[in-house]
Amino acid sequence: MTKGTRRGSRRGPRRFPVASAAALAAMLALALGAAPAAAAPGADCQIFSEPCLLPFPNDVFTRPDPSTPTGLRVDLPQAAMPANTNGVQISAAPYDRADGFSPGSSIIVRVPGLDNPAAFDRTDPVRLQDLSRAYAPGAPIVLIDAATGKRQLIWAELDANAGSPADTTLLIHPAVNLAEGHRYIVALRNLKDADGEVLQAPTWFRLLRDHRPLPPSERSQRGRYESRIFPVLRRAGIQRSRLYEAWDFTVESRRSLTAQMLHIRDDAFAQLGDTNLADGTVQGQAPPFQVTGVQDFTPDQNPRLLREVTGTFTVPCYLTSASCAIGGGFNYPSASPDALPAQIPGNTATAQFDCIIPRAATSAPARPSLYGHGLLGSRGEVDAGNVQDMAAEHDFMFCATDWWGLSSADVSFDIGVLQDLNLFPIVADRLQQGVLNTLFLGRLMANPGGFASDPAFQLGGQPLFDGSHVYYDGNSQGGIMGGMTTAVEPDVRRAVLGVPGMDYGGLLLQRSTDFTPFAVFLYGQAPGGGYTDPSLHPLILDLMQQLWDRAEADGYAAHMTSDPLPDTPPHEVLMQVAYGDHQVSQYAAAVEARTIGAAAHVPALDAVRAQDQNLLYGIPAIPSYPYHGSAIVLWDDGPGLVSPPPLTNTPPTTGKDPHGDVRATVAARTQKSEFLEPNGAVVDVCGGAPCHTDVYTP
Repeated sequence: MTKGTRRGSRRGPRRFPVASAAALAAMLALALGAAPAAAAPGADCQIFSEPCLLPFPNDVFTRPDPSTPTGLRVDLPQAAMPANTNGVQISAAPYDRADGFSPGSSIIVRVPGLDNPAAFDRTDPVRLQDLSRAYAPGAPIVLIDAATGKRQLIWAELDANAGSPADTTLLIHPAVNLAEGHRYIVALRNLKDADGEVLQAPTWFRLLRDHRPLPPSERSQRGRYESRIFPVLRRAGIQRSRLYEAWDFTVESRRSLTAQMLHIRDDAFAQLGDTNLADGTVQGQAPPFQVTGVQDFTPDQNPRLLREVTGTFTVPCYLTSASCAIGGGFNYPSASPDALPAQIPGNTATAQFDCIIPRAATSAPARPSLYGHGLLGSRGEVDAGNVQDMAAEHDFMFCATDWWGLSSADVSFDIGVLQDLNLFPIVADRLQQGVLNTLFLGRLMANPGGFASDPAFQLGGQPLFDGSHVYYDGNSQGGIMGGMTTAVEPDVRRAVLGVPGMDYGGLLLQRSTDFTPFAVFLYGQAPGGGYTDPSLHPLILDLMQQLWDRAEADGYAAHMTSDPLPDTPPHEVLMQVAYGDHQVSQYAAAVEARTIGAAAHVPALDAVRAQDQNLLYGIPAIPSYPYHGSAIVLWDDGPGLVSPPPLTNTPPTTGKDPHGDVRATVAARTQKSEFLEPNGAVVDVCGGAPCHTDVYTP
């Protein structure tokens, strides 16, 4: 054990270190100088008659495969895959491993005529601010579970980023994730143009709908529609003759979504000697670790912290690169689409940790908790002022490691990924390895042979924390990745997700101010690659989500709480959401809450927040306090500071960003502390009223 230089307290919250200011400014200046030539909108392609990926998702882009749980395998047409400015197409191969499509997938279709606000208003589909209209008898846009015949909770919007009607697609979002392995039917009817005239169905569909002769390229679809689509719609009371368009798609199975992560988790923990991760018993050895720095603080130097401990720990590496260096994806032992990642013999990763121990731990052992840092940040955010406050006020020891794949060290590589999405599978794989690193850090806190055995975590020969229960607390990206981590965590039963959300491709990126400086690289506005056709941008993000599901909460939300994954204990989750968040959309958080089965603190918002009185539609109210279960609580800075967020797929641009204010609120930290107990519960710290942050301004 070595002692480092003593440091004073870092009191201010850290901003996300996206890149150095000079470097990012240079990148943006370069981007603004590039003006790619416009091309014909790719979204105007016609399915069956030319290479096309719309409408998407779609079971026409699958093939039968009896070896999968769904009986299908994705089979995207390579000729239709988008190409970047260098002419390099996205390879379909990584997407074709799946047996269906994302449970949170945006549903994307190009409808000429329904491509402007006036036409959207005339059509009048269900919108984000009034989800109940998804069930209206005459709703023009519906999504139906083919097995049950029930309508699904959705909302529709036009792509507000397209720039022109010719580039505009219709986006349909599930307001609660779709069931794994289920088949769904999308039905569009009575769609209208800006003058209120009913739009005529596209030729390919009109021939199917009206029993007309089909060209050879479409004849195979007759049986699909007559046996699998039109009968379901008829039973749902939807008239065939009124249809503008309809198609079906199948959601990926649980096995397809989670097999990679669960395999590397189970294999890595088996190497420690623990082969039953659901029994609540820590068995086997602790991961190897080394303390590299201990910094003790006097009360004058830091009245909150007693000590900060840094070091490294060893994790099996399942990537192709030596020591899991950036640039390596999963190592597969075969070309089979069902092959699972394998550790190259002897290949291990060295991850870093940073732990803070509160002064209060000298009186009673601290509660150990993992801490999840923000977007493109690092483990050093555990030293932020609000985290120190939480540690000191409620006697927590927080430990963090980097979210590999989306940490500060990954920024340069990730920018290159945005310019050539053939590299994106590497990010999804590295994120899963990063989650495994986090699980091993949790095991170091839970196993008596881990941190508790080292003098750096002791005082007078006794551990400064009680490792019998380990918790999770993360914010922003830590709230997003924390959802996935919680779903696969064997040692954590209770987690707080601060300013959380899920579904990067469908709901988070375009609604976040954090995405703005990176969009120039994805959208081909900087030399070196990217995808310039704005009509295809929603599709490209949706394609990314098909892989991202393996490495963020969207692919795991159905199993985060009461329906645990194999060999995994159940969990309880507290979501604390900032109203009007500029960085992580509150609307994505609401979808997550519905999916995990959370209950809501009500009243959620003051009456002045008229736009979002139905934000938590479909989420049951907490019946009484203390509440034992998973919950979502909205926190508001007040209309004097925070404006209602846009109802479009664009980021907030007015008013204060409340993103960091919930974690800085004393009552919110008390609520977290009461929840993060062995028999913890959600408590009402808002006196039966909507919850206000410490900076609330009417």
